[in-house]
Amino acid sequence: MIRVVKAPEVRLTELLDCAQRLFFSRGYDNTTINDIITEAGLSKGAFYHYFASKEALLEALATRMARDSVKELEPLLEDLELDAIGRLNAFFAGSRRLKVEMAPHIRNTFEVIFRPENIVLFHRIDQAVTAVVTPILAALLAEGHEAGILDAPDPQAVAEMLLQLRLILGPVMHKALLQAKDGNVDEPARVLDERLRLYGIAIDRVLKLPDGTIKVAEEGFARALLEPD
Repeated sequence: MIRVVKAPEVRLTELLDCAQRLFFSRGYDNTTINDIITEAGLSKGAFYHYFASKEALLEALATRMARDSVKELEPLLEDLELDAIGRLNAFFAGSRRLKVEMAPHIRNTFEVIFRPENIVLFHRIDQAVTAVVTPILAALLAEGHEAGILDAPDPQAVAEMLLQLRLILGPVMHKALLQAKDGNVDEPARVLDERLRLYGIAIDRVLKLPDGTIKVAEEGFARALLEPD
């Protein structure tokens, strides 16, 4: 068999892609290094050339996912036609990812990430995302505070608090998805819509903005998330 030589960055990307597929399909705890190298077609020595352990691989994967999320946000965050409030709305809506058209993808991700066997994966991804996006949010808050649009005297501390608030949405979405699988869509959709609305209002009140200023999801998103294809 002819050995295929690839650039290190190509091999690294392939390895991360493979790990992500396996973690999402089998669960982080149920995936071994042997599973990963078999799937990727690499030797164990090649794996350890890139990563010292499965945990190191997980950290790299989480960081990549966080950076990908920020990259999606860049066009809106750099839009000079948007004021600080407009960019904050873009930020909290995840670059408007909480849209009806994105609901199926988000549904699949949540079904995977909140499995009990993926709790380590979830927390590692959250830590990586928080580390990457906190400085961005703090800069937006500082801009808005200096302009007198919102109240954030300590932008870094407020950014950290607002990012912690977002974690309350995950279990609510997951519970709603489980209920919808049993054929009950109306009630969990109503609950999720209300929780998304309250999340936006909580942000408004921390920043001393009028209720309804920050919107974190497009109308109809909850039902689109929960209804099966």
